[in-house]
Amino acid sequence: MKAKEIRGKNQTELENELQELKKELFNLRFQHATNQLANPMELKRVKRDIARVKTVMRQQELGQLVSR
Repeated sequence: MKAKEIRGKNQTELENELQELKKELFNLRFQHATNQLANPMELKRVKRDIARVKTVMRQQELGQLVSR
């Protein structure tokens, strides 16, 4: 997921996206622990997507504080 796509979403969509990514990360970690994960790079991708979503959420939060 690109940062540009993430920035186009509102706060509730970002929260939903973050929740979905955390669920996906949990499932991937479980698969990795049981040696069922075909592509371990998926863990890295999901972690980075979570970081991107959190970053954009924080940027929006700070933007609202500054505009007040």
